[in-house]
Amino acid sequence: MSTVIHVTHEALHKIGGIGAVLQGLLTSRRYQEAVGRTILLGPLFSLNDEEAVERNGEVIYSSITGVDRRGMRAQMAQVEDRYNVNVVYGIRNFSDRDAGITTHPEILLIDASALTGRIENNFKYNLYRVFGIQSDRYEASGDYQQYVRLAEPAYALLQLLTQGEEGAHFIISHEYMGMPLALKALLERRMGGDRRFRSVFYAHEVATMRPIVEGHIGHDTRFYNVMERAMAEGKYVHDVFGDQSHFYKHALVAQSWRCDNLFAVGDYIVKEFGFMGKAFGEVPVDLVYNGIPAFRITLDEKIAAKQKLQQYAETLLKVRPDFILTHVTRLVPSKALWRDLRVLEHLDGMFQRAGEKGVLFILSTLVGPRSPEDVRRMERDYGWPVNHRVGYPDLVGYEADFNVGVDAFNARAKAIRVVYVNQFGWDRRACGDRMPEGMGFMDLRKGADVEFGQSIYEPFGIAQVEPLSFGAICVVSNVCGCVGFVSKAAGEKGSDRVIVADYTRLPQGVDLSLDGLLAIGQHVRDGIEARNSLEVAEQVFRRLPRSRAKMEEALTEGYRVASKMSWDVVAEDYFLPGLRRAEEKA
Repeated sequence: MSTVIHVTHEALHKIGGIGAVLQGLLTSRRYQEAVGRTILLGPLFSLNDEEAVERNGEVIYSSITGVDRRGMRAQMAQVEDRYNVNVVYGIRNFSDRDAGITTHPEILLIDASALTGRIENNFKYNLYRVFGIQSDRYEASGDYQQYVRLAEPAYALLQLLTQGEEGAHFIISHEYMGMPLALKALLERRMGGDRRFRSVFYAHEVATMRPIVEGHIGHDTRFYNVMERAMAEGKYVHDVFGDQSHFYKHALVAQSWRCDNLFAVGDYIVKEFGFMGKAFGEVPVDLVYNGIPAFRITLDEKIAAKQKLQQYAETLLKVRPDFILTHVTRLVPSKALWRDLRVLEHLDGMFQRAGEKGVLFILSTLVGPRSPEDVRRMERDYGWPVNHRVGYPDLVGYEADFNVGVDAFNARAKAIRVVYVNQFGWDRRACGDRMPEGMGFMDLRKGADVEFGQSIYEPFGIAQVEPLSFGAICVVSNVCGCVGFVSKAAGEKGSDRVIVADYTRLPQGVDLSLDGLLAIGQHVRDGIEARNSLEVAEQVFRRLPRSRAKMEEALTEGYRVASKMSWDVVAEDYFLPGLRRAEEKA
């Protein structure tokens, strides 16, 4: 059985998408059956990290506090002294309570901030000599420095921890963070060293492309049309958007074609790899979609959860909605929250003519959890979360900008209201006393009729389709990586539980030359969003279930598709075959 080493900044704490992937993979029975040993490897960000390991697992060895439960000090000290690093090694527990699965992968955290200068300089020289990476250009980036410094001691510690083991050892670089270590393993193989280590670049995005999409007002409408035209003309990202080598993430990701395999979480990531350069067109890329939860619930459970949400909405707004719409997301430009409001502008009139009411709960924030005391004060003083005020503990930064759009919509709308909840959590402690007793986050998922997620850049989009197995209509943009997986899972007949909003579809009259497509700006995109969001609203209105029988059908259909998108399916059909291909590479 193989050993898999996951290299990521989320080795200890789940922060975002990579943490969700680790949680899903490591609690998959198929992964557990096939992988003999898992090591999570990342930086030791703080001395408090050791306490965090102990709280959710066990510290086996620490050079900081002297813990040594397996008599490892003599061997570990040799690495620590040579590289001048601190090391915490232990066990991190993962569990999936619904599936009854618990697993205990190893965790290796390294503080390489004071790495021996000669070793650091030699490694950077070899990165330049063999791969052309000019580290001196990125020395102002602490992030770049951290992962480059991590590589040498991490490789030495992995050799120590796996000595005597045979078979393939897969270094999985989750995004750019693990690329220096992957390149270190490749350097050693080139010099006749340890050939057990195989490297896999796991692309949760293509870091080069995200700022190009987000940074121009034409967003996905412009970028993906430009990419298609440029590739048809044999051009790459640097030909069209200029030299990207100033960006340290690009410098690392641009070398990922050298790995033993490339994983892409969505179909557009495969295309974006091809846009990186000629070398990427000559290496295979494996699709390794993300998995999503697949829970079977009864109609009564669905209705009970929805009723809690209706009760909360009625308490807040004095109107009981017929339909609950939700959007759970990070508050970043790529999530394109304004597109929710564009769809609602059309849907509001449809609801009004039908005599129906709706509420959209948007759960998104820029900062950590507000305290229960602050929440109750805002709730009492001015009716949060229906009403907001600028300034912490309420609206900060882009939250205030977004809420301007929410207020403008609510001022015009007749049948739909938007409630912007800028808080982590979905219970009375987090959200105040007006929330029903016993409300929890899963009620938000189970009770939703619609979940929005019309991103401008979304390599996969787990959150967008999490409520699928609960019968919700999931509205996603065509550039979301989950679209390909949904299509495969739904089969030839498709599924009415997923609506794909295509904001890259251009109307007649647009100049389709490369220069013309590059000129797409906000005026063109606004027109496309206005037209295409109408189509989305019409589909949502038609597909909303308006009887128990239709709700039952929605539950059955949602679970049918979601069950074919589980982490067991991902592990067995995509992840593990991808590892085998990496092992077979000469």
